[in-house]
Amino acid sequence: MAVSHPDGLSARPWVGETLLPRLPRLRKSSAADAPADHWQSADGSRPLLEIRGVSRSFGHVRALHEVDIDLREGEILGIVGDNGAGKSTLMKIIAGTVRPDAGHLTMNGEPVSVATALAARRLGIEMIYQDLALFDNLDVAANIFIGREHTRWLPLLLGFLEKRRMHKEAAELLKRLNIQIGSTRQPVGVLSGGQRQMVAIARAVAFEKNVKVLLMDEPSAALGATESETVLELIREIRSHGLSIVIISHRIPEVLSLADRVVVMKRGERVATLDAGSTTVEECVNQIVAGEAGAAA
Repeated sequence: MAVSHPDGLSARPWVGETLLPRLPRLRKSSAADAPADHWQSADGSRPLLEIRGVSRSFGHVRALHEVDIDLREGEILGIVGDNGAGKSTLMKIIAGTVRPDAGHLTMNGEPVSVATALAARRLGIEMIYQDLALFDNLDVAANIFIGREHTRWLPLLLGFLEKRRMHKEAAELLKRLNIQIGSTRQPVGVLSGGQRQMVAIARAVAFEKNVKVLLMDEPSAALGATESETVLELIREIRSHGLSIVIISHRIPEVLSLADRVVVMKRGERVATLDAGSTTVEECVNQIVAGEAGAAA
């Protein structure tokens, strides 16, 4: 199959023995060290990603107002809130698909510009949207390698897809991530919801050596209990490789079971940051319903 020449900006696929370098484990700081909702990495380093004063409006609708959030290395951060709380807008700003009206982001203490999705990817930020953005008519391997295909170039600038190589590397990747899919040659359209979510996760983390942050919008929204648990196990596996993960979900019990901290948003503002290990569903719901932005630490 002939293909056009790559644009030169796409990263080459990468499948290594170790998915990502292992990063420092997190610990909760003691009461003497910092406020109750503050976390730091074991070596006392600053957050991997800092969001400061981010605001965004769409016409007269204020989606975000002066939001401050930290994400630390190797951390799972949950973001919860009612519809219209600004969760998805915040994620899109981090992913480079929406520009803020005010505020800034830093990574490893350095100011960064995330004006486009490509800029975010170059910084090591990947996002999995709620609709997954998969191609139902293409097989598993083609979806994993979409836009970053292995090609072989012949004279006269004729390019051909190296399908056998892509299927081999896709199968190795799925095995490494403990993803159970019968064949990489199956069309994605015939897979279950849980399997589709796993393909989207694999695509997001497989190709870049410098992936640092994975953003996930409602990863289990359309799944049953069994498939949801399978996806949650995969998220834990990905986190064990050192990724920092941000998850938006309306399923608060799932968020508490996965996350280290939980950010509660309401009407475009952060109203609380809670320690997931000592927080209850009832407390999260109370903050969603009655929380005030001025009370956020």
